[in-house]
Amino acid sequence: MDFAMTDEQELLLESVREFCDRYFTEDVIKEMYETGDMPDEIAEAYRDAGFGLMGIPEEYGGIPCDKVTLGMMIEELYHSSGCNHILYQNSLTAFDIVEFGTPEQIQKYMDAYMETGWPLCSLSISEPGAGSDNRNMSCTAKKQDDGTYRLNGQKTWVTMGAKLPYTIVVAKDEDPSRENDKMSLWMIEMDRQGVSTAGLHKIGQQCIPFCEVYFDDVVLTEEDRVGTPGEGFMMVMKNFEVERALLVAEQLGLAQAAMEDAVTYANQRIAFNKPIANFQMTQEKHTEMEIRLQNTRNMLYKTLWELDNDISVQLDSALLKRYGCTECFNVADMALSIFGGIGYTTEVRVGRIWADCRGNLFGGGTPEIMAYIAGRQVAKKYRAEAPSSECR
Repeated sequence: MDFAMTDEQELLLESVREFCDRYFTEDVIKEMYETGDMPDEIAEAYRDAGFGLMGIPEEYGGIPCDKVTLGMMIEELYHSSGCNHILYQNSLTAFDIVEFGTPEQIQKYMDAYMETGWPLCSLSISEPGAGSDNRNMSCTAKKQDDGTYRLNGQKTWVTMGAKLPYTIVVAKDEDPSRENDKMSLWMIEMDRQGVSTAGLHKIGQQCIPFCEVYFDDVVLTEEDRVGTPGEGFMMVMKNFEVERALLVAEQLGLAQAAMEDAVTYANQRIAFNKPIANFQMTQEKHTEMEIRLQNTRNMLYKTLWELDNDISVQLDSALLKRYGCTECFNVADMALSIFGGIGYTTEVRVGRIWADCRGNLFGGGTPEIMAYIAGRQVAKKYRAEAPSSECR
């Protein structure tokens, strides 16, 4: 196995570090967390640097790259910035539009991104009664006699839903019953009649606004549809495996920043006439933190390599999300412990990273759901590999 980076990857990561040093100063970050928003200047600079176009096909104005390189960029973006911003959201929604959208929808999306630096769309998937239990979705689009559709229902945990001009909605076709597994994707303007929002207030990730979105007899046409009718949920799930890996890259970058802050502090903080880095309990935390970071990084880039080589990651992406996000949060938790009381204040960024990392355990599938997905795949894997004779 070759762990060496190419010259192009090293240049990319250096560019990311320079970008973060310039735009993500601590004063700017604190203002972002206080206002719940990110300056347009940062989004525009991210676009101009080409980072938001990474992984999008060249024919649509993107910059082709493999997923290993994309993961490296995202890890460094969050490591160097040390905050839970929204910049790589464009990659997630663009991937869905580019893969499943019409030429007109793709052009609209790319034109909007190049004009503003912000994604055109949010993703409206979860519902109050259907987070992990997606079959319990009740948001429904029903066809009318005139050929239009009427959309009714509620979505929650919509990232940037109130800020971005469009949202991509997953809705059941015709029948909201649990037995109905036919769902479609729709791209809808947020100012369309019948669409409204309500903000959600979180304990972390303060500079990424979340909201609930309500649909009250919203009129849809076939031009609003994204992809094949009835297959919307499976289309979203296809890119969930990529989303989970990139979310771990984000979490890993934040945890690495927390680790570095904690070790620097431990080397400087004097107690009982010596640095606390000399104490065995601190050294044990350092060791456990480093193990968790290295294990997560190895799992992350193995999974991204498998994606690049068209190897199924149904098992590995679930294992990665469960282990990586959980253990990176534990790294942030140990970093906070090393800082002690000051870590629980706003004087240092470790507390902020700790709260942000806790929220990332929910995104892309909870650790419990990842165990459910992985557990089934593990049983299938070893059933296929086991000898035909009875167990010994």
